[in-house]
Amino acid sequence: MFVKGRIKTGEYFDSVSLMIVGRDVSALDGVIDAAVVMGTRENQAILASAGLLLPEFENANDSDLLIAVKCEDEQTIEGLFERIDDLLQQSRKKASTDTEYRPRSLDSALKALPDARLALISVAGKYAAREAMQALERGLHVMIFSDNVSIEDEVELKTFARDRGLLVMGPDCGTAIINGIPLAFANEVARGDIGLVAASGTGLQELTCLISNAGCGVSQAIGTGGRDIKEAVGGIMFLEGLNALVDDPKTKVIVLVGKPPHPSVLEKIWNVTKTSSKKFVAIFQGTDATPCGDSNVHLAKTLHEAAMKAVALSRGTAVDQVTLSLDASMEKLAAVASLPTPSARGERKYLRGLFSGGTFCVEAQVVLGTLLPGLCSNVPLPGVEKLGKALESRGHTVIDLGEDEFTVGRPHPMIDYALRNKRIRQEAQDPETAVILLDVVLGHGSNPDPAGELVPVVTEAAGKVNVVCSVTGTDLDPQNRSSVERALVSAGALVAPSNAAACHIAGHILRSGRD
Repeated sequence: MFVKGRIKTGEYFDSVSLMIVGRDVSALDGVIDAAVVMGTRENQAILASAGLLLPEFENANDSDLLIAVKCEDEQTIEGLFERIDDLLQQSRKKASTDTEYRPRSLDSALKALPDARLALISVAGKYAAREAMQALERGLHVMIFSDNVSIEDEVELKTFARDRGLLVMGPDCGTAIINGIPLAFANEVARGDIGLVAASGTGLQELTCLISNAGCGVSQAIGTGGRDIKEAVGGIMFLEGLNALVDDPKTKVIVLVGKPPHPSVLEKIWNVTKTSSKKFVAIFQGTDATPCGDSNVHLAKTLHEAAMKAVALSRGTAVDQVTLSLDASMEKLAAVASLPTPSARGERKYLRGLFSGGTFCVEAQVVLGTLLPGLCSNVPLPGVEKLGKALESRGHTVIDLGEDEFTVGRPHPMIDYALRNKRIRQEAQDPETAVILLDVVLGHGSNPDPAGELVPVVTEAAGKVNVVCSVTGTDLDPQNRSSVERALVSAGALVAPSNAAACHIAGHILRSGRD
């Protein structure tokens, strides 16, 4: 195995162009991994974790372009750099011939759209806070898609916004639906009276889609970024979003979702719910966050349960029946999973979960932790073993492929399926793999043709192992959920109605094979 790199001093390319080039290079024959990134400190740290940080990169600065490739043989590497140069020049030529008008400043954008009320920030993290503050100063709400923004900047921005009645969604906020408009990674869902506040992007997508597919709708879906509910930030925007929905006459039911908030933040959240006449559903995955004495709050253990409880509250039906109904449906799924499955016998005895959504990987640990002993992950919850190397599965393994160690120099796995497809084939070839568990996320920003990407590799894998998946999306999405589900079923996959249900099925297939 050989790793080589090049530095192009002072050659700047935007991150989208570099992700596309990196993706194309990684797909070439003989390439194990590749990265084409600007030489920022954050990118160098990610290169180091991926084993692609070469000694000559250490003195690079933000305006230097870093190219690193890992190949099976040295001859393959030598021929790659010329190909990468060609791809970079093609990218630059395409950008220079683009005739679409693109404002070069916030002020020129506001002249073109004087009625705009929200700015979406997607620039390098070191510049994001400055751009966000300029938008706030002009009275705009802000969604910060960028990551690598300091905690100090996040607190300053959110405090400034709160004092002026504005929202700051993010940093690292990937999903929101405001006034029916999907932003970033989001889905086309029905309008309705269920509002959501989420410190979880794919969690928000799953909830809004399940609610819409059940025949109800969404008033507002406000993302906050995952750090908002930590002690350092103090839940500033989670509370602002919560209060905004409490005051919204079009919102009847409010759903709260995220990883466990800091206890001080959780107390503030419960103080709001106690004084409101509205009904709430809360899912803080991996914790028993009980609201003492607050009958307005209904807790859920999975995103599916949270969505169905919100639907019941919206319709005025009995919430207690939701858990009973879900338990009954899960028992039916377990019965189907318990049918003889040769790939869950003998040497094939382990689960391999390959997730593009981080929340789904967390939820898998919650569901599978009670079914499968010795679960491992690259993003482990308490009680789950930490993987030593995320590129190497060990026993029952669930992996978040959206973590930095996988996304250096390439698009997010919800956009680019190349890395996961390669991993699916790898896991199917492993004689110990019995079940491959997948999430498929549709909507704006995601891969436009997930069926076309997945069907060939799922067909190949399903001949050796059980492939279980769920599809997060709606029939209103550009990809059309029903069409994607039919294609995956035809390819040999078992498609579940939710991520939690898919995890339940996968766990019971393995229990059946073990018992």
